[in-house]
Amino acid sequence: MAAGGVERPEAGTTSPSRLKVVLGLVGWLALCFSAASLGAFFMPGEWYATLKKPAWNPPGWIFGPVWSALYTMMATAAWLVWKRGGFAAQRWPLKLFLVQLALNAAWTPLFFGLHRPGIAFAEIVILWLAIAAALAAFRPVNRTAAWLLAPYLAWVSFAAFLNFTLWRLNS
Repeated sequence: MAAGGVERPEAGTTSPSRLKVVLGLVGWLALCFSAASLGAFFMPGEWYATLKKPAWNPPGWIFGPVWSALYTMMATAAWLVWKRGGFAAQRWPLKLFLVQLALNAAWTPLFFGLHRPGIAFAEIVILWLAIAAALAAFRPVNRTAAWLLAPYLAWVSFAAFLNFTLWRLNS
């Protein structure tokens, strides 16, 4: 780090162009929101409306804003790690991130599409582990990136408990 807190590339390395950095952020945002868009094909609908729900079940309107913020933070976290040498240098942390993103995208079709809360619960537990692994892998690369995944992990913890509760109340 140079004077004034400005990050400088190490000797012998090249700094990515500003355009590449901006396009990288746009790419990570597009990837994360593409995973999110899968949910549009599997809306809660009538089946979900008929389920017994706990008193602490959040209102439906909360999910859009929460997930929008989380996907933005996820994309930013991946981008911060990617900026530290791209896939060549950050293969493992970014692979873990992509695995958890795929698991994230799979949950909605399992729960809302197939109406299988038990299978969705098993999947969300694996998702939780994948998020925790990505967070741990991000930490040595960029602490801010790791912290950006923390609210996501907290929300998925809540979602897993809600998923479990819905499964038990309705089986």
